[in-house]
Amino acid sequence: MSAPVPGGAGDPSGVVVAVDIGGTKIAAGIVGRDLAIRGHARVATPARDGSAAIVAAVAELVTTVLAGEPGLRPLAVGIGTAGTVDVRAGRIVAATDTLRGWAGTDLAAEVSLALARVGGPPVVVQNDVDAHAWGEAARGAAAGYPSALVVAVGTGIGAGILIDTATGQTPLRGAHHGGGDLAHVPASGAEHLRCTCGRAGHLEAIGSGIGLHQHYVSLSGDRNAADAREVAARATAGNAHAARAIAESAAAVGRGIAAAVAILDPAAVVVSGSVPSIGAAWWEPMVAALRAELTDDRRDLPVLHGALGGDAPLVGAAAHAWAFLDHAAGPAGPPASTAPPGAPASTAPPGPSDTNGVPA
Repeated sequence: MSAPVPGGAGDPSGVVVAVDIGGTKIAAGIVGRDLAIRGHARVATPARDGSAAIVAAVAELVTTVLAGEPGLRPLAVGIGTAGTVDVRAGRIVAATDTLRGWAGTDLAAEVSLALARVGGPPVVVQNDVDAHAWGEAARGAAAGYPSALVVAVGTGIGAGILIDTATGQTPLRGAHHGGGDLAHVPASGAEHLRCTCGRAGHLEAIGSGIGLHQHYVSLSGDRNAADAREVAARATAGNAHAARAIAESAAAVGRGIAAAVAILDPAAVVVSGSVPSIGAAWWEPMVAALRAELTDDRRDLPVLHGALGGDAPLVGAAAHAWAFLDHAAGPAGPPASTAPPGAPASTAPPGPSDTNGVPA
């Protein structure tokens, strides 16, 4: 029988640090076994300065939050980040140019090395929307449901797919690390709009915050509204083009979610992000479009507001770190994505808590 590692199943007193890397800000906090966040801090993301600058900013922020509790050493660091993530390797395999030079970054190894001053803790990395979904499943609106589809609608749009939470399943990662990539499904009504991937007609091109704004400009010709927030303000003031753009953008999201529901059959849908915070003008047409596409056997599907707001990715990143520590305490050893820098990739078989060969 293997001895438990510090912070594993036998040590409820330790902490991990959770990090959320987005296009505009990096947030971090200290998180215990109860997944409550303390010592919360954030900095602006040096998005145009390259991956080395972002890694340095992460390390500095982790050091800052730990400085609030002198002598504290984290048992692990969990990161949710923009980009497509190979969870086993802790590596960014693809990313938009929102974060310059982000694709190809060996994030787990580089952050662990940068944190040598606090012991070089093991680091686990996942996509930020997957972290968001895990957070809502652990402590938020999806808690208690055996499965859930968690959709985040903000600057972009994405989804985390939780297939069987009762048996500890982590978000579905997919064979190409892109499970839940709702952004790039075709969307009727978006044919005139170009997606961030370069193609026209995808859901993100109309359903995201950027897409909503693009759609408003295409309807009105008004380029003075800077973003979706200003479009919402115009709608509140009675602008018909703005109201139409919001309703049509929301309906596109609802239809996209309905398509995912038809394939996945989740027990609940959770929708969160900055765009749903527009309020009823967005939420009501989204839900109406979603329910209009559902078959009768799914007419009672719960469609819920996210409960954790911006903390969801931090909670999910922390849950990932704790799951890693528990797995590391077992006979299989740690997964490859959290091996020390320079260590060879693990060839251990898939852990029991993940469908994609990635121990949680």
